[in-house]
Amino acid sequence: MPTRKKAPQTRKASAKKKLSARVATGPVPPYGDPIHKAIARGDLREMKTLATSTRKWLSQVNSALAKLEASIKKAGG
Repeated sequence: MPTRKKAPQTRKASAKKKLSARVATGPVPPYGDPIHKAIARGDLREMKTLATSTRKWLSQVNSALAKLEASIKKAGG
């Protein structure tokens, strides 16, 4: 049976696909479990690295949340 080549997607279609994929994934689990495990191990270097990474993640989340709340307010919600 011959195989058919798929037609290339347009930029608009692929952009929509990427957007819907981002929305569907939901929030990334934060660092709760790794934090607790790092504390239990008592590895100071690991805890410092994890703290830095968590602060960066929280900063990004807070920034995104502020933009979301502004968009909600602008939309009348």
